[in-house]
Order: sequence, then structure tokens, then C-alpha cells
Amino acid sequence: MPCSNALAPFVIAALVALGPLPAGAQNNAAPPPPAISDKVQLCATCHGADGLPVVEKVPIIAGQHESNLLIVLQEYRNGERTSDLMGPIAKNLSGDDMKALAAYFSALPWPAYREPADAASITRFQALDAGKKCTSCHREGFVGYANTPRVANQKLDYLIKTLSDFHDNKRPNMPRMTALVRNFSADDIAAMAHYLAGL
Repeated sequence: MPCSNALAPFVIAALVALGPLPAGAQNNAAPPPPAISDKVQLCATCHGADGLPVVEKVPIIAGQHESNLLIVLQEYRNGERTSDLMGPIAKNLSGDDMKALAAYFSALPWPAYREPADAASITRFQALDAGKKCTSCHREGFVGYANTPRVANQKLDYLIKTLSDFHDNKRPNMPRMTALVRNFSADDIAAMAHYLAGL
């Protein structure tokens, strides 16, 4: 069930009372530093204790690039990206918290997630001729680098939402992405998302 924006304050408050993450969470990764353990627990509520999100339209952050994770948190705190849930959380994080969280999650393995794309989606994506433009930033294999996120095997519903937000100019922090998908149809966006999720 998605985290309702109206319930966000209650979700945050309830998490404070929860115990530590279960044994074996995050693929038996080393436990987070004590200074951020409660914050990691809060992140895991939506992003998943094992690295695979349990909430709709929430991205995989385990194994994502450290610089990118830090930038995303900073953008939420500064209002460059908006979210009724992430905005308040980011505003309550110190700069050191953000750096520690980005380092912790980036060190985790990317979870085993793949939504195989159908042939029609692959063909439609290839016809868009966006591959070279995408890989100029997201690199070959769409694995990202430094400030640029990995989008290969990212959650399908999150990819559709994000690409749609760029298309509708709801993500003005990345004008290059808005320009890339501005003329895409909803079917084009779905095909791109299916292609990326199925890599």
C-alpha cells in the first residue's frame, strides 16, 4: 500500500517507536553507524529493509551512486525537488546525516530486481532513438556514474512516474531531461521505462 501524503507525519512518528531492522536486513550488510541507524530504519520503511522498495513509485536506493543520493537529499531539503514525504524528512537531516546516509546506501548491493520488457517495448524504445542521448549521461548499460543515477533495473513504476514528471515539467530541476522527453507520448514513456527496468 502506498504511503499516503496525508499519513506521512504519522508514518514518521510511528517509526521512531519501532525497534531495529530485522537480522539479515539489507542482504546481511554491516549495520549502519549508530548516529544514523534510526534514519536508515526510516528510509527502509518505504525503500525496503532488503533494498527492494515496498511502496509504489519509490525508487531503489541500495547500491545507487553516493554522489547522486547526496544530491537528491539536498534537493529535497532545498525544495528543488518536491515530495510531501521526502521534503519534511530531508529538512530534518543535517549535512553530516545526508553524507552518512548516502555513503551507507551506496555501499549496499543493488537488489535482485528486473521486469523483463516485452518485444514491443524494446522495439518502441529503439525507435525513439534516445539511447545515445541517455547513455551520454547514464553511461553504457544505463548504470550511471557519480552524480548521474543508475536507471538500469530501477523500479518500473518509479521510472514511469519520474519520466512522466519530467514530461509534464513537474521536475524543473533537470531541464535536460524535460527537453529529452517533452515530445514523448505516454506509450513512449512506458516503453522506455519497461526497457530500463528489464535490463
